[in-house]
Amino acid sequence: MPVRWLCLLLACLCFLPVRAQASARVDAVTAVVEADSGVPPLVQQRMETSVRVIAEQLLLGRPVADVVADSGTQAEVIRQVFDKVLVGYTVRGVDIEPGENVRVTAHLLPWSDVIRTIEVDTAVEGMPPAVEELVRQDLADVDGVFSDALYGLPVAATDWTNGVLKHHLNDFLAEHLPEFRGDFEVDTTGDTAHVHLTVYPRLPVVRTIDLSMRSDTIPNLTLLNHRQLMQEHVDQLVGVPVAFVARHREAFSDSLAKGLDSQPDFKALHMKSRVNIEPAERMQVMSRSDTDRYRLRLTGWLDIDRKDDDHHDQQDNLRFRLHAGRVIGPRDEVFLQFDFMPQNVNWGWEAGYGYRIGVGTEAQLRYDMRRKRPVLGAFQQLAPRWGLRYEYRFADKLGEAGLSFKVHDFLNLEYVRDADQGWFRLIGNF
Repeated sequence: MPVRWLCLLLACLCFLPVRAQASARVDAVTAVVEADSGVPPLVQQRMETSVRVIAEQLLLGRPVADVVADSGTQAEVIRQVFDKVLVGYTVRGVDIEPGENVRVTAHLLPWSDVIRTIEVDTAVEGMPPAVEELVRQDLADVDGVFSDALYGLPVAATDWTNGVLKHHLNDFLAEHLPEFRGDFEVDTTGDTAHVHLTVYPRLPVVRTIDLSMRSDTIPNLTLLNHRQLMQEHVDQLVGVPVAFVARHREAFSDSLAKGLDSQPDFKALHMKSRVNIEPAERMQVMSRSDTDRYRLRLTGWLDIDRKDDDHHDQQDNLRFRLHAGRVIGPRDEVFLQFDFMPQNVNWGWEAGYGYRIGVGTEAQLRYDMRRKRPVLGAFQQLAPRWGLRYEYRFADKLGEAGLSFKVHDFLNLEYVRDADQGWFRLIGNF
């Protein structure tokens, strides 16, 4: 009895591996395509995908034992099917390595000479030179897309790779130049492939540009001399994709600023410009040009409802002032101020010294050359649009305070009060 059970156990142990092997089935296929001269990586990926799909139709789910027994027939079927869809190559043979994960290897023979030189000619459609330069920088590595698909490829197979090239070109543009589309043509001469690539913009594009030019240290009127030049430069962005302008905003801003600062008068004044661009189909461009060596300001004001008194003549209610200053240190300025009163054709001038105490705080000491009197002044910036001014005239023993509101860059509204009366003042910044 024990001998019978021992024999039965040994029989079971010998039978189990056979049963396991017999019941094993193919659940995955790995495809490999190779040629003695090599296959371009992108084309190789597509070929291996095709071979895998063909092999999966034949082998997936089949018992491994059946694949082992019939591998020659199955390999020939895969060879024939793949050979019919392939252009530029002949399939010399197919090897199958059975297992739950079957490995299928296709061996290729190219028909004719293969491509060894690739020349890419890129055209950027409808873009001005400054924009085209940036586009070409983004396309600097596009040659690799065509090399990966064409180098080592039989000349006869170039048309077959168009789909692969288009797919990978789109992937490249999506990563490096998403604001443009690309089309290409491939011509071959001997073992050289000539690629003609054209990129063109996607919508939306910039359609109109509103330009503003400002300065806090020189009269804004002087900027009009450069407005036409600046407008010509910013108009080059018309037709450029909005997203491309946004991505290269810093480069465009720097280029526009350098164009302004290179002008002779800007160089003489040591001007530094900053250009702010708000990308949109209707784009806003604002330049601010200032110098840290000079303070040249032209203003004019009109006092409303200010009456005559012992210290003021109504004919002085309208006044223009030119402030000409030289910065002599991080906080110090010496200046001259010239006033012109057109109603009585009168004028006056002051010499002064200004000191910046802190952010938004400035003190002045002036001397009125016309009336021979010193004047003490101070200004405090309360907020971006609000400011508080005070001055005291020693000869008159009279103080004057003003609370101003900046309506926009060219107009301030101020309420002024002294010991005798209060009035409104409109201040124009020219």
